[in-house]
Amino acid sequence: MAAEILAALRSLMASHSPPLDALVVPSEDYHQSEYVSDRDKRREFVSGFTGSAGLALITKTEARLWTDGRYFLQAVQQLSDDWQLMRMGEDPPVDAWMSDNLPEEAAIGVDPWCVSVDTAQKWERALEKKQQKLVQTSSNLVDEVWKNRPSPEINPVMVHPLEFAGRSVAEKLKDLREKLANGKAGGLIITALDEVAWLYNIRGSDVSYCPVVHAFAIVTSNSAFFYVDKRKVSSKVSSSMQENGIEVREYGEVSSDVALLASNQLDKDTGLRSGQNGICGNDKCEAEENSNDLTWVDPASCCYALFSKLDAKKVLLQPSPLALAKALKNPVELDGLKNAHIRDGAAVVQYLVWLDKQMQEIYGASGYFLEGQGAGKKQSDTVKLTEVTVSDKLEGFRASKEHFRGLSFPTISSVGSNAAVIHYIPEAETCAELDPNSIYLFDSGAQYLDGTTDITRTVHFGKPSAHEKTCYTSVLKGHIALGNARFPNGTNGPALDILARIPLWKYGLDYRHGTGHGVGSYLYVHEGPHLISFRQQARNVPLQVSMTVTDEPGYYEDGSFGIRLENVLVIKEADTEFNFGDKGYLSFEHITWAPYQIKLIDVSLLTPEEIEWLNTYHSKCREILAPYMDKNELDWLKKATEPIFSNEVSSSSHISAVLPEPENGEILDMSLSIRDIEDHKVILMAVQGDRVKWSSVSYRYSILLSRFVVVVYILASSVLFDEVWLDSLYGFFSVVVVAQ
Repeated sequence: MAAEILAALRSLMASHSPPLDALVVPSEDYHQSEYVSDRDKRREFVSGFTGSAGLALITKTEARLWTDGRYFLQAVQQLSDDWQLMRMGEDPPVDAWMSDNLPEEAAIGVDPWCVSVDTAQKWERALEKKQQKLVQTSSNLVDEVWKNRPSPEINPVMVHPLEFAGRSVAEKLKDLREKLANGKAGGLIITALDEVAWLYNIRGSDVSYCPVVHAFAIVTSNSAFFYVDKRKVSSKVSSSMQENGIEVREYGEVSSDVALLASNQLDKDTGLRSGQNGICGNDKCEAEENSNDLTWVDPASCCYALFSKLDAKKVLLQPSPLALAKALKNPVELDGLKNAHIRDGAAVVQYLVWLDKQMQEIYGASGYFLEGQGAGKKQSDTVKLTEVTVSDKLEGFRASKEHFRGLSFPTISSVGSNAAVIHYIPEAETCAELDPNSIYLFDSGAQYLDGTTDITRTVHFGKPSAHEKTCYTSVLKGHIALGNARFPNGTNGPALDILARIPLWKYGLDYRHGTGHGVGSYLYVHEGPHLISFRQQARNVPLQVSMTVTDEPGYYEDGSFGIRLENVLVIKEADTEFNFGDKGYLSFEHITWAPYQIKLIDVSLLTPEEIEWLNTYHSKCREILAPYMDKNELDWLKKATEPIFSNEVSSSSHISAVLPEPENGEILDMSLSIRDIEDHKVILMAVQGDRVKWSSVSYRYSILLSRFVVVVYILASSVLFDEVWLDSLYGFFSVVVVAQ
């Protein structure tokens, strides 16, 4: 099949005017989207590679595919012998390869609707030295050979209510027009689907996992346009647009309207004015038209086809002003995101409770809590768990939650060696069965009306190896280090990326993906313009208060296992003792709630500060998620979030010198209240049966759990204890409080 597709494309390349020496097939659609609809998956159709990022180049004799480190293993598995994999960051980039390997004056074809201004101009500069040229094809050649290409779907546009959006369309348009005036621009061409949706407070379902509508927008100083298939627009949406001074036009009209915009004729072509909304009066708008004749275009998201209709001398090539505005969440959006993550965390815990039970019953696994080799033999020959069936179960738990609208990306449900494929997507026909003796990684998220979620956890239901524990703990240490960072205003993400990698570097380990990305508010799960990555990017902006960003380091051992841990963070102001340079300092707040598996942690590798952070986080998990749990689920959650303790335990003689050990299981009870813990050295002693074990610890406070007893010895003069924490002890032991 792949060979036939390549042969058909090469035939079209030869008959093209001018004949093409090469054809570029990008992953992106007309809006430069990361995730595209089925009918826009042209690169996947020609190459067979299903990853979300990549670029195909077809020459007269070769076919090459470029992709990044997230997809190296996947591409190796999916590409046929007709294709050669080009590893981004290791092999020459596509523009350099074309310049060096294609003949002089070669013609390289590309659909100008599927390539950004930035990318096209970069290629043109590289091709100049050998007089090679980038040819804009008048039609997409892949579409011509794709005989069973999916038809466009007519999915309705939906108004996103103000109770979730937090700001009105009128407010957003007013702010945008102020930015246009400051940039001396008379209009902005908006091509990114999430920016159109955010600005006009609409959502849709034209792209799987992304609640967006295939649409363009143009906003000028006194007009606004929405380009969409009108069959998708209900009377409610139409009324909302009209109330905000927005004219709805057919999707295909954007091309001619951009040409009108370039000649200052677009506003004259419509009777709609936004002056009635208090944005500007007609006289003022006319004056602005004369002074602001630039057209603002985002070179990373605007396609080359629309840019080519403009006078390049009158274009303001700058990142879209909407990208940052969208990333800075308003208070309503922040509250919605936090609430969505709580419900999502409850679904993840319910899933783990179910999966733990299933792994024990079906596979004889030791389970989530105990370390032991799996039985090696299934307890049932008729029932099995696969990467897909368990993934579907997780979706079911999420679907039961309020405001659920679907997944935010295809769930990465991967066991054993599949977990080493960073963006592995299981297929029902070929996916693996779960294995109690292998690591299981699941990276998943959901779309809720009040927010978008993204979480990764890695678990083991058998006996993890010492190496797996070391790797997991190193990933956890990096995860904690980044989440605890404090940094001055003006810091960008790449400056913090190293914090997540240092614990791995200690062992000569690393990972081939970025560490953090923004998350939308019922929009894209990957949102810019900020990021945390080892790759410096010119467009990357400083991290700012009210942005969201993920914290997701990992480690992947080809052919064996993969580990990743991911929480969503919100950036907030930090309370620091000093304020050097009067810059102001920032920190992170975790809004994802689900336990980390204690069994996979080598506690000896954690610092006291890391132990304290983990215990505090787990305590919050119990408190926040408890209202969503039934009794069985809550018991499991309490056990999964039991405090851990340092392995540094002093001799029992130290305690014995302070208090006499009870004899025959005698219980000493001084009825110490919670308030009395303040300003005291305290021993918490748990007794089961007639056996007692005494211990003390050198750290501020710690817990020693055994089959028979729990003793906590607090050396600090003031310790924060909460009743939830104490209640968790009472759930498992007979607890006695004794004060010194």
